[in-house]
Amino acid sequence: MTIIVWVVLIFVSWLAATISGIAGFGGSLIILPVFSMLIGAKKAIPILTIAWLMGNFSRAAFGYKEINWRPVLYFCSGALPAAIIGSRVFVELPVGLIMKGIAFFLFFIVILRHIKGKVEFQLKWFIPWGAFVGFLSAVLGSAGPIGAVAFLGLNLAPTAYVASEAVTAVVMHLTKTVVYGRYALLTGQDIVIGIVLGLAMTIGSWTARNLIRSMSGKVFGYSVDVLLIAAGFSLFFSKG
Repeated sequence: MTIIVWVVLIFVSWLAATISGIAGFGGSLIILPVFSMLIGAKKAIPILTIAWLMGNFSRAAFGYKEINWRPVLYFCSGALPAAIIGSRVFVELPVGLIMKGIAFFLFFIVILRHIKGKVEFQLKWFIPWGAFVGFLSAVLGSAGPIGAVAFLGLNLAPTAYVASEAVTAVVMHLTKTVVYGRYALLTGQDIVIGIVLGLAMTIGSWTARNLIRSMSGKVFGYSVDVLLIAAGFSLFFSKG
């Protein structure tokens, strides 16, 4: 990769992690179009899995004292086996289908974000919801916004919500990394790229931690909606 490509990938990784650190989701969906255009969709998702593993781990570490462990464990018990199955499915998917699937997923998330306040989640639903999210995460690269719906329904404090949701993301990304490696979707170079971008995301998580109290949530939320819609259209009309 050229220096310009590296600079763009590192900057977008930092920006995406900052967005996720503030909103609890959204960063990976914004970053996918850029990565898909620069390095290809099939290659982007395994590399991003490593980077997001590091980024989410840092989010969880920064707020580890406030993690709500019971719903996290319920969620992960469903997400882990589903992520394994989804990762295997991803191995067989054509690039064009992946990109169009992500596009429709982005449009769905914009709608879901505006009805999330009406969704209430009981603890018993965390296992099947975790399975659903784990499968989508493996196939589409990320399903953070859908996973976030469950934790938003618990009415946790912002920092507790971000940290708890991040733990579930770590489990799913770690699982996908193992499966992707098993089927040779990750080369040594890909792992190095993922680690470098993961460091940028760790810095982004730290940035978000310092900005979360000073930003207007409403204005930021609408900005994310615009970015998600734009990203969806760019992926839908891309040739892959």
